Amino acid sequence: MTIRYRPKGVCSRDMTIEVEKGMIQSIHIDGGCSGNLQGLARLAEERPVAEVIPLLAGIRCGLKKTSCPDQLAKALQSAL
Repeated sequence: MTIRYRPKGVCSRDMTIEVEKGMIQSIHIDGGCSGNLQGLARLAEERPVAEVIPLLAGIRCGLKKTSCPDQLAKALQSAL
């Protein structure tokens, strides 16, 4: 399943996530802090969606109420 998600309240503009049998296969994020988002993607890939969501949900970026990791968790919710 391919998840396309438009993050809200963060610098990244678009997230594309490939999920197969509950496992994250790949993550591509446009915009945002490139190095941090590449690292985030590598850490999340090949892990179960249900394991990654609680790790990322609720993370804030500075004074913002959300972050790219939090937005990724919201995108992954649709895979459950």
